Amino acid sequence: MKKWAFAGLSLTILATAAACGKTEDKPAPAAAAAKPFEGKKITVFALNHQWAESIKAALPEFEKSTGMKVDLQTFAEDQLGGKLAVQLTSKSNSPDLFMYRPYMDKILYDKNGWTQPLDEYVKKNPNYAFDDFSKATIEASTNNGKLLSIPLFTDQFVLYYRKDILQKNNVPVPKTLAELDAAAKKLHDPGKDLYGFVGRGQRNALVTAVASFVFSEGGDFNNGDKATVNTPEAIRGFQIYANLLKNYGPQGTLNMSWPQAAGLFAQGKAVFYAETASVYKNTTDPEKSLVKDNVGFATFPAGSAGAKPYSIASWSMAMNPNSANKDAAWAFTEWATSKENVLKIQRSGVPGARNSVWASKEGVETFPPDLAAAIQETMKIGVGHNVPQLISVGEARDAVGSIAVKAMLGEDIKAAAEQANKELQAIIDKDKSK
Repeated sequence: MKKWAFAGLSLTILATAAACGKTEDKPAPAAAAAKPFEGKKITVFALNHQWAESIKAALPEFEKSTGMKVDLQTFAEDQLGGKLAVQLTSKSNSPDLFMYRPYMDKILYDKNGWTQPLDEYVKKNPNYAFDDFSKATIEASTNNGKLLSIPLFTDQFVLYYRKDILQKNNVPVPKTLAELDAAAKKLHDPGKDLYGFVGRGQRNALVTAVASFVFSEGGDFNNGDKATVNTPEAIRGFQIYANLLKNYGPQGTLNMSWPQAAGLFAQGKAVFYAETASVYKNTTDPEKSLVKDNVGFATFPAGSAGAKPYSIASWSMAMNPNSANKDAAWAFTEWATSKENVLKIQRSGVPGARNSVWASKEGVETFPPDLAAAIQETMKIGVGHNVPQLISVGEARDAVGSIAVKAMLGEDIKAAAEQANKELQAIIDKDKSK
């Protein structure tokens, strides 16, 4: 039996072989002990996702040991965002906790005062091991020096490739972006319906993909209140990505988001595919993929500034500052994001944010070994964002994505970058005036 303290209150949590993934893969339950939150009830708004289903399965034991009741309500993504806007704008004390996308929403939510800073909460219990969370995911969950949420699951940008084709042609896995371009060029064979590279080409959707190319060339979308997509470094990153899609991509690339690109790769029609690791099962699922046994994974190749792929907290848990049950809400958060539960949920296919879980045999054995290694490396070197850091993210993505689109269409990329930079600066200035 293992003692676990929630906000200074001790609970007993089972730490059996289950915590090592040797029994049924569901979150670690809380065992019988004192009930420090007897009579308390909290409401949690969550995304309709495997993470929520895994936690929901363990709630009866948690409720039994703590005495609190947890009303876990799940919603589709758009519905969740709409309900949160209504509740938080009205300063309702419900929900006590909610899931949101920090990479898209943290600046807006922080400006509106919709997220309770958690810096003091994470210090209350040394056994929580807050420093075990990867640096990039904490960066993604922080704004203006305040920790606004706890990472639940993550996205890392990696390189997918066809092992059989590289082996047959004696081509090594690319370590640099220059090597990636050369390999894609050599293996590109559209006459046989095989393309050197596939990726997102839609203007808004491509921004999260091109981000790692921009970062690895030393650029970024903005530096605080200054738009920077017209710098030489940023332009190089946009150019490399646009060239890969223009020169070695399939017809219709401009209409592709990740589902279309992943589908084409799974059909065996592309050699390389750069994308978040979280969608890998779309390329290895026997029911979806014709190349399931020949998919390889590697750390994103280095640019002139090194390898700087993104590594973000895609969804995280935040606390409502108007909650009347903050201690109970934090106890739930601490339990749900403990090492034991992160391990359980990760084994169900949801990539977690704790370094120790990725470093354990139990944490990685349900993933392809080379993918697990690529994720681990990316968590060490990754950048904690993949879109412009401002309030109007969707509008900014449209402006930024136009650079790559115009380059793919053969237009002057420097002129495109200058125009996009003016548009992005106008969005930043508009956000500041709100």
